[in-house]
Amino acid sequence: MKLFYAPGVCSLSPHIALREAGLTFDLQKVDTKTKAMEGDGNYLEINPKGYVPLLQLDDGSYLSEGPVIAQYIADLKPESKLAPPNGTMERYRLQEWLGFLNSEVHKSFGPLFKPTTPEEYKTAMREQLAGRFDYISAQLKGKQYLMGDTFTVADGYLFTLIGWTKWTHIDLSRWPVLEEFMARVAARPAVQDALRAEGLLK
Repeated sequence: MKLFYAPGVCSLSPHIALREAGLTFDLQKVDTKTKAMEGDGNYLEINPKGYVPLLQLDDGSYLSEGPVIAQYIADLKPESKLAPPNGTMERYRLQEWLGFLNSEVHKSFGPLFKPTTPEEYKTAMREQLAGRFDYISAQLKGKQYLMGDTFTVADGYLFTLIGWTKWTHIDLSRWPVLEEFMARVAARPAVQDALRAEGLLK
């Protein structure tokens, strides 16, 4: 398998999942602005969507969209417990979290990274994210991870998204539960390996 990624963006989530699952894979770095791939090649020729992550499977086909890729990885190694078994209520709870993170948190960050976004709109997005962080903090209270004491692909996704606060002028100290969560996940060996491989950890 090969993961097409850019350092620190949402592709970090499936990257963490691959390492947590102990799977063998290659990394292909992509410049998301120019669409050039490290080494050689135009990323748009492989993925017309133009964004990462993208996972090339062993049969040569491709799978896109981060939450889908993360679940696919989890299902390749069910013993990793990165996702509950398909068809169980726990799996639907995981998908509930992934859907919430994708639509309500991930997308709210987008305007904060664009220099052309009016400051008034950025303020509104930060307020919206604050409400989402309030909710997540309440759900995490008294738990190690989103689903309880077991690390899942939803936690890797949340870790990735909250990591963006340091680049978008959001003070995480308002949510000590989230700060504790971030420290807990960052200490995991597989997460350390993923961060180091992307040049995010010295």
